[in-house]
Amino acid sequence: MFAEKKPQGFGFSDTAFRIFILMASRRLNSDRYFTADFTTEMYTQVGMDWVQDTTMMDILLRHYPELRPSMRGVTNAFQPWKAVSSR
Repeated sequence: MFAEKKPQGFGFSDTAFRIFILMASRRLNSDRYFTADFTTEMYTQVGMDWVQDTTMMDILLRHYPELRPSMRGVTNAFQPWKAVSSR
């Protein structure tokens, strides 16, 4: 992780990012609850809507509302956040 420089705007190196993407897609493709069983019979329509309409920012702010000042103007939770003073 520390052997490579991070690309502009990234939180970790290019190699680490590629490995993360490769492994994440493999995990998602092998998860039956996100593939074959991702149906209204398994989740209900309300559950399907919740899964499809909820973003990572929604989840973070639901559990850590104190992050809201750092995330103002950020449209994607994986973008860099603003630094906020602790005062």
